[in-house]
Amino acid sequence: MLLLIAILGGLLFMMGQHDRSESLFYYFRLEDHIPENHLLRLIDRHVDFSFVRKILRESYSETGRPSVDPEVLLRILLIGYLYGITSERKLIEELRMHLAWRWFTGLGFDQEIPHHSTFSKNRHGRFQESGLFQELFERIVDQCVHAGLVQGEHMSVDGSFIQADATNGSRIPREQLAEAAQVNRTVREFLAEVEEQNRSGEPEPVHEQEKVSTTDPDATYFSKGNMFATLGYFDNYLVDNASCVIVGVKGTGARMSQESASAREMIFAFHQRYGHYPQSLAADTAYGNAQMLHWLLEREITPYMPVKESPHPDEFYGIDKFTYEPECDRYICPQGKTLNHVHTKNNRDAYHSTEKKCRNCPIKSQCTAGQHRVVSLHVHDEDRRRTRALAKTPEYAKAVRARRKVEALFAELKNRIGLRRLRLRRMKFVREQFYLAAAVQNMKRLVRYLAKPITPPALATA
Repeated sequence: MLLLIAILGGLLFMMGQHDRSESLFYYFRLEDHIPENHLLRLIDRHVDFSFVRKILRESYSETGRPSVDPEVLLRILLIGYLYGITSERKLIEELRMHLAWRWFTGLGFDQEIPHHSTFSKNRHGRFQESGLFQELFERIVDQCVHAGLVQGEHMSVDGSFIQADATNGSRIPREQLAEAAQVNRTVREFLAEVEEQNRSGEPEPVHEQEKVSTTDPDATYFSKGNMFATLGYFDNYLVDNASCVIVGVKGTGARMSQESASAREMIFAFHQRYGHYPQSLAADTAYGNAQMLHWLLEREITPYMPVKESPHPDEFYGIDKFTYEPECDRYICPQGKTLNHVHTKNNRDAYHSTEKKCRNCPIKSQCTAGQHRVVSLHVHDEDRRRTRALAKTPEYAKAVRARRKVEALFAELKNRIGLRRLRLRRMKFVREQFYLAAAVQNMKRLVRYLAKPITPPALATA
């Protein structure tokens, strides 16, 4: 018994107890406590942010009190997007305690951290007027291209709905906007912009909605499938398949027609910047309309996407049952009767049979409910046929698999970056959020690519 007590006593005697007393001074450098492979260290090593001061130099006065360094503000904003902190108040609170964040921003423990209101003042002023976030995104893409990360040969495009910072209850009929403008500054600014756009001939950003949100007038009321209708925007990505780098980003109203238009804009912008079009483009059915397919094939871009078919009653024969004769520009029905071209109207070609040809047809009930069959096709239906044929190739299956990378990027945008719901309102500020988020997504892939050790040729061939 005494032996057991002695052993236990010894164990208790050897147990350590931490003293929480705090030293008055600490001697260490932030630099020594950031691992070499830390994401922020890699970004600081490989991305040059000095262009920020050059762009914003004209926005600052030569006299007066020195401002907060705009590069520091941008670095702080990047931290928020890198680590999914959606509140700028919360971001500043966390910055006070995080060693790596202080090191990345260059703010020591004895230096004052900017007030959270500084961000909104600069975002609505200098940053927005200078197009800083778009410039940052384009510079990161340039660096990806020059580093060999982006080849730009095969691409995918898609759009994702992002909920606006506005509720459905904020929508009012357009006729009431003038009255609401008397007490709502956002509505006053919106109506002034619409009036200016009407004078210049530019399209209205809300696409003539019957009801407009007084909180965010640019937000579009949208519903798809089983999703409840809500206000929001589309974030459209053009992605390089091989590297998963976003080479184009475009914020638009939440309208399905905007997806194809934004895709054309992003592809053309890539061509203007880098001198070539991609060899192929993968997308979903929303982009498989005749106009889009014609635009792509006209530029020798192979469209790997399902064709958006014209709706027709299931009980009647579809166009696949008819044979086209290009030399005569006519169709042959399953019973061998001809349907001749009659007219072209609203970008559609009409091919008609006759009442006499169809009167005694044994399968008429399966073909038409009228007196004779009419086939109506888009003027670019040949492009639709070519695209349908591509769906049977191995390259199509490969492109469909690669397109899933775009969906993964949107999942990262919403779950990691926290942009499931927008933080800012109005189209111009929404687009800035999309540019900054896409720049951060690209930045992470770029610095990890550049940080990979280079294998010597002798070892690579061994």
